[in-house]
Amino acid sequence: MKYPLLGSSIKLGEVEVKNRIVFAAHLTNYAEEQMPSDRHVAYYRARARGGAGLIITEEHSTHPTDWPYEKLIAGFRNEVIEGYRKITDAVHEFNCKIFAQINHNGGQGSGRYSGREVWGPSPTIDPLFKEVAHEVDEAEIDEIIEGYIKVATNVAAGGFDGVELQCSHSSIVRAFLSSATNHRSDSYGGSLEARCHLLIRIIEGVRGAIGPELALGVRLCGDELIEGGITIDETVEVASIVEDTKMVDYINTSIGVATYSLYAIEASMAVPPSYSLFIPNAIRQRVSIPVVGVGRFKDPLQCEKALANGDCDLIGVVRGQIADPDFARKALYLENSDSIRTCLSCNQECVGRMGVNRWLGCIENRSAGREFLIERGSSNQIRSLKKFDRRTNTKGKVAIAGGGPAGLAATIALASQGYLVAPFEASDELGGAVTTAAKGPSRAEFYDLIRNLTRELSEVNISYNLGTTVDRALLEELSPDILVVATGSQKKKPYFVTNYSDPFAQIAPSTDELRIFDSYEGFMGLKFVNEGDRVVVFDEVGFHDATSNALFALERGAKVTYVTPALSPASGISLTLDLEWWRIKMAKGGAEIVKNTIITGIEGKTISTVNHITGAQSQITADYLILSTARLPECHLSDVAEALSIASLRIGDSLSPRRAHAAIIEGSDVVREVEKRLWKER
Repeated sequence: MKYPLLGSSIKLGEVEVKNRIVFAAHLTNYAEEQMPSDRHVAYYRARARGGAGLIITEEHSTHPTDWPYEKLIAGFRNEVIEGYRKITDAVHEFNCKIFAQINHNGGQGSGRYSGREVWGPSPTIDPLFKEVAHEVDEAEIDEIIEGYIKVATNVAAGGFDGVELQCSHSSIVRAFLSSATNHRSDSYGGSLEARCHLLIRIIEGVRGAIGPELALGVRLCGDELIEGGITIDETVEVASIVEDTKMVDYINTSIGVATYSLYAIEASMAVPPSYSLFIPNAIRQRVSIPVVGVGRFKDPLQCEKALANGDCDLIGVVRGQIADPDFARKALYLENSDSIRTCLSCNQECVGRMGVNRWLGCIENRSAGREFLIERGSSNQIRSLKKFDRRTNTKGKVAIAGGGPAGLAATIALASQGYLVAPFEASDELGGAVTTAAKGPSRAEFYDLIRNLTRELSEVNISYNLGTTVDRALLEELSPDILVVATGSQKKKPYFVTNYSDPFAQIAPSTDELRIFDSYEGFMGLKFVNEGDRVVVFDEVGFHDATSNALFALERGAKVTYVTPALSPASGISLTLDLEWWRIKMAKGGAEIVKNTIITGIEGKTISTVNHITGAQSQITADYLILSTARLPECHLSDVAEALSIASLRIGDSLSPRRAHAAIIEGSDVVREVEKRLWKER
């Protein structure tokens, strides 16, 4: 075994786990009417089949006052047991253990769905939901504890191997543990021992409900990262108190609070991998029970090193197993673990979807959250392919123009289904817009998307024709049955711009020319920036192309002004948990952020602007102007194909400029669309 520590078994109480890879608890938004769904079953089954040693499900609510988001599983309702059984039976089929995380979110919620006030240790206000918690009394505390016992009883009846108490980033228990939210003067407040009172009572009640055979774990927040909040020193003391109960079999870890410091819980690629390992390391030095480490674990070597260094006993790999359900199997049992589809930590379709109340997906893994459709055999692509094969008993010849994520995904999908594929890329490298995006500060990991697709391309034994532009002559020579256009997008010149500058041309510092670049050209043009040069970034899109250019200019010593028509700057990166880090870096670099403002004209190096709310006009003098504005699809090849009577379809930005996830979806689903065109032609 290439990673012997990662692949070794471990006992959590009476429960033996076959390896150290944990699919730790995370929200999915898969519940239906607050009940477990078939989507849950297939989702967890896929990771069990993929070799995970332990799965810990998303949280199960312990009380009717706890309903902070619509698709929360109500574990206190007896009807959940049937759904629990489906999940546990599916996971156990692959010798994988499964625990249920149970929780009450306390004041980190809203009465929107429950129609009730939120409960907490003290009447503090949550910064996200803006509701003041009702301070629970002794009788209500007893009711909370009974709720935990009730859910634990249901969990045991549902066939789970253990229970994890969520006392970390969004929990009423953590609120009791923290001085920032617990201002009580009774036996549940004051000293650390008193603030642990509720936790200890819950541990005692749950252990009594599940007996000695099931495992019991506690997930603790190592540092809330807020003023007056829990620190690592306090967490170590709490861990010691928990161990002294002799009732807890392991401790899981976390960092941050799911409101004030959410950006630290599911950190993006702007944060180094293993960033929170100091927490399990400190706890492990104090306690003897196993400790789980979490925090952007992307590859098995990283996991093995953490175990070898004694930082933790098990590794929580969540986004890594969302991106590749077979992460554990590939890491432990394949000679070449490079076949793992590496998580990008982009947060676009996992964390980001949670923020807008959508079910969890993945920018890379088209099947994430859709496993149940494949299991039912109701995938449109799978069903229609079988139909197509019976009708024609042959495949078509497909030309693909473009080697970005859409073109790569389309090539892989078509080749894997037996089509004769001829893919072309005009430049000398694959990647398209992703190659540009990955050049931004702290964005290099985004290029893993192309590395992963390139590896999958080699698995279907297809090579791209690089440095080859698809034109009329080439199409006449190839005479394909269909052309897939994946040539990306082109810049659209705003009304206030006369001409863009050449991003490869350097100009003298004394020139009166304002250099103007599209944001896709910014990294090339800004390489000529000198310290003290004035750079304006105008952002109508609100995503990484603008924010990365602003940081790139700051790193080169420029004086940066970020201008946006929006009420809130860079709103798109708030869902990916990048906004806080960007604001911090902008502030440290002395950048100015100007909101509610549009550009009305340019004369020389003077940029005229107006605040579209107040009407106030102003002028900014700059050496460089970077424009993150609307782009147009690059789709002229469709007209060329039509003139030659060749069927064509557009995918990715060639259809409509959007984000990489749309490109992957359309590329992966292209077989169905190709089939439609070929059916029509034949």
